[in-house]
Amino acid sequence: MTEIHPQIARARALHPLLKQEGDEVNQRRELTPPIVKALKEGGFFRMLQPRSIGGMELKPSDFSRVTEALSAADGSTAWVVCQGNGCSMSAAYLAPDVAKSIFGSVDGILAWGPPGAPFEAEPVPGGYCISGTWRFASGSQNATWLGAHMKVKGRKEIRTMLFPKSSVTMVDIWHTLGLRGTASNEYVVKDLFVPEDHTMLRDKPVDRREDGPLYRFGSSQLYSAGFAGVGLGLARGLIDAFLELPATKVSRGASKPLRENNVVQSQLAQCEAKWHSARAFLHNTLDEIYDYVIEHGEMTDHHAAMMRLASTWAINQSREAVNTMFHCAGSIAVFESQPFERRLRDIQTVSQQSQGRQLHYESVGQIMLGLPPENQF
Repeated sequence: MTEIHPQIARARALHPLLKQEGDEVNQRRELTPPIVKALKEGGFFRMLQPRSIGGMELKPSDFSRVTEALSAADGSTAWVVCQGNGCSMSAAYLAPDVAKSIFGSVDGILAWGPPGAPFEAEPVPGGYCISGTWRFASGSQNATWLGAHMKVKGRKEIRTMLFPKSSVTMVDIWHTLGLRGTASNEYVVKDLFVPEDHTMLRDKPVDRREDGPLYRFGSSQLYSAGFAGVGLGLARGLIDAFLELPATKVSRGASKPLRENNVVQSQLAQCEAKWHSARAFLHNTLDEIYDYVIEHGEMTDHHAAMMRLASTWAINQSREAVNTMFHCAGSIAVFESQPFERRLRDIQTVSQQSQGRQLHYESVGQIMLGLPPENQF
């Protein structure tokens, strides 16, 4: 039997707090102070940081299990933890003293939006001058640092710039269907100087300063593993909530209790199978690649494709399970006081993000057939 990492148990121990604070998280559209405090004290923002600065360097499958465990109680909390950890992998690409100055404190939390904005960094003596606007900075409310991925003017490179949150203007845009507590807001930067040593070529071996196998994985790959865990956790939470419905519950117009309905029995069993098979595919893939990296140093393009496939599949199978069991629960599921509708909203939002898009299947299929992928994943 696989040994359970202590961090997974710590995540499960937070369930009472996450459930207690869930309504307020949803209303505030950000994590509450008690949750942020517990996450910091539990080391949940340090799981993918190098051991050299006090991090855990969790292997990918354990990281996914942690986000799953958190998400079973609250999807927004798990999403923020996943995003913050993916960002914190920056520590492996910075000079040790800079990494410690940013991440050494329990309050050293980094957030950023995705790349793709048409802004260019202007090289200046000692660093860069940057201006621009970025969105989707999940966890921005509890971050102390922000980042931006930018083209460098006159160069064929994209550098990641890190700067204090105090140097930007935050804009509240996060009014959404689901994952309302992630505070994935917008930030505006104007004529900001960023020192050279606070920039990096993210996920590029030329800037990599840590030798552990974890850092042979790119941050985008760890995002996919962690966000797949978020999807699996939402599905697990909703299936378990369905199983906790009173045994005597009878749907309006039905002649016998819900638990005796043959359609419900069949759909429940199929959702359980979808969940377990998608989870096993994800964890087995992550562990196989991790073991290969330990032995050979780097993963192959096929490995990267399989990781993307397993992550996307886990998210989409989780969505199907949630949709099915939400419908099985009947009219009670639509009430905010019940543990169903928020999970339904959250999984729809997870699957709408880039990690769960259907286009990934095309890219993986192209790679399997020996063709270059038409789209980046």
